[in-house]
Amino acid sequence: MIPLLPLKCALAFIALASGVAASPSSRPNVLLVLAEDISPDLGCYGTPLVSSPAIDRFAREGIRFTHCWTTGSACSPSRSALMAGRYQTAIGAHHQRTRNRQPLPAGMRTITEHLRDAGYYPAMIHEKRSSPGPTGDAGQNKTDYNFATTRPFDGATWQDCRQHQPFFAQITLADTHKGGWGWTHPDASPSRVDPAKLKLPAYYPDHPVARAEYAGYLDAIAVLDQSFAAVLQRLAREGLAENTVVLFMGDNGRGMFREKQYAYNESFHVPLLLRWPDRRAAGTVDARLISAIDVSAAILGLAGLDPAALGLHGRDLLNPAVPERDHLVGARDRMGMMIDRMRAIRTRRYHYIRNFLPTIPYLQVSPYMEAESPTWNLIPALAARGALSPEAALFAAPVKPIEEFYDLHTDPDQVRNLARDPAARAELRRHRALLDRWLADYPDLGAVMEDPLQSGYTYP
Repeated sequence: MIPLLPLKCALAFIALASGVAASPSSRPNVLLVLAEDISPDLGCYGTPLVSSPAIDRFAREGIRFTHCWTTGSACSPSRSALMAGRYQTAIGAHHQRTRNRQPLPAGMRTITEHLRDAGYYPAMIHEKRSSPGPTGDAGQNKTDYNFATTRPFDGATWQDCRQHQPFFAQITLADTHKGGWGWTHPDASPSRVDPAKLKLPAYYPDHPVARAEYAGYLDAIAVLDQSFAAVLQRLAREGLAENTVVLFMGDNGRGMFREKQYAYNESFHVPLLLRWPDRRAAGTVDARLISAIDVSAAILGLAGLDPAALGLHGRDLLNPAVPERDHLVGARDRMGMMIDRMRAIRTRRYHYIRNFLPTIPYLQVSPYMEAESPTWNLIPALAARGALSPEAALFAAPVKPIEEFYDLHTDPDQVRNLARDPAARAELRRHRALLDRWLADYPDLGAVMEDPLQSGYTYP
């Protein structure tokens, strides 16, 4: 049986984190591997059909977190929060792709600036692929922040990292990203998924187009797995594996309709795996509620810094003295041309969404989704013929409810809104109060809404 870590961090889990400040040579290197547009749809998380042997092996060698949420449901807001260690809404970085990007507010710095001050060498690994398909040595030099920054990273190669230790390195693997660079080599997948064998979420139409798109996503994960395996192999070839903490996580949830760019559980829920160099706590599972900005805080903690003293919003997940979270918060704002404002609260059992613009439908004009998601285009076509199931038809409605409230234990696909259910009233009020308190503690910085035409939005 896989050991489940108690809600307080296990002592073996913490040993390195509590002693990393001694000297630069004694502190670990940190490698963060960001996978694009991926939910915990991996073999180690129990997903059937998918092929992810390298990631599954990595999970057995480290710690698997089951409830990690990003703070944004698309790459730019989410990555902004991760790099700043703060909610993107509170730093004015919440709208997806802003042309006139401003620096972080006065007194705020990126985590790589803090790491640089602490003697760490920040690098964004970026090496061109030598051939189509995964090589694993390659990584995108993708920052995609919604704020202006002059020098978030110093290096770009493994050689840079080898010569400047301790280092913090980031690699972005784009195999699971739709649009321009991901899903472009389906034949590279070592294990093609049969669309007919899929169990689609209830909000998907049971249609060949939807089945093919979802199967393509799982095929892309198999390609990603190859890339990740090669990253670990390269880390070992460079002689760095014995002193490097490796983290694998998603930058936001899976990149398909009703998921990426929205405010459901799948929009924010991502895999998070951590492996210590000495394999301590190998094979354990941590079921705490973890925010991606807690990963930012933990990275600083590994460098011997105090994230709270630096004003970060994240909590160091490797520090046993830090209180656990009892809820997570996610935000969705303008996405390209789609104007909206949604806020979500996730507790262990429930998922609450507040739609601040309920008269705007879920389905808006979206050049990105229209170009990249066949199922996105399928939904209105089927709706016009009355050919959608009641669950799938919810997404095609002309308006949204002001509040959505779901019991994830009985309704993991979030298709039965309990916001008007008298039996759920007490829990609804509790979650409503949690969001009200968060909104007061972390008010939006800058304009609540932004005209997308004035933003100069373009998608690469």
